Amino acid sequence: MKAAVIVFPASNCDRDVAVALAASMGRDPLMVWHRDADFPAVDLIVLPGGFSYGDYLRAGAMAARSPVMAEVIRRARRGVPVLGICNGFQILTEAGLLPGALMRNAGLAFVCRDVHIRVETTDSVFTRRYAKGAILRIPVAHHDGNYFADRATLEALEGDGRIAFRYVEPDGRVTAAANPNGAARNIAGIFNTTRTVLGLMPHPERLADPLLGGTDGRAMFDGLVEALA
Repeated sequence: MKAAVIVFPASNCDRDVAVALAASMGRDPLMVWHRDADFPAVDLIVLPGGFSYGDYLRAGAMAARSPVMAEVIRRARRGVPVLGICNGFQILTEAGLLPGALMRNAGLAFVCRDVHIRVETTDSVFTRRYAKGAILRIPVAHHDGNYFADRATLEALEGDGRIAFRYVEPDGRVTAAANPNGAARNIAGIFNTTRTVLGLMPHPERLADPLLGGTDGRAMFDGLVEALA
């Protein structure tokens, strides 16, 4: 399996996700600079977390229009899996690869802590290694993670089974208290219509090794390798 991690100015989780990918793949991913309008064929593209372009204008807005994204969009539309984590999720919505938008957290404050999320479906290359309904402990670190979409879009996401993860209590209950940012319907991650593009706010790469205090994120990367190798 070959993977590429797109690196934007002010990315700060590109190396983290590269380490997690390498542990599962047995090889280092390509690190692709935002100005590179083309790069070798890969089986997976990752848009990492961080604060691309300093989050000027809107989080992810400038990155979505960087030279490399035209190629990312082209490959995504051809079916190459794309994973966007935190700022990567914001970029995916700004680029039109996922519906909705990520707004300022409801509390208007940066949130950095572990949260619990529930796996809503295993029918994707990203979630195939998890059990449906599994509760994961994964860190979040964001200021703009409040997922918003109009009612019709939310109903479509629900009806099509395109909500990947939801913020929940440790026992799996969906509550307002479990929601760190005010996201509509406690949404932590969504798919595109073909489930080949996933955006999520929590950082699975930050809990993918026992030395980090947990391994709940590791199955995402292991599952991708199994599916795409």
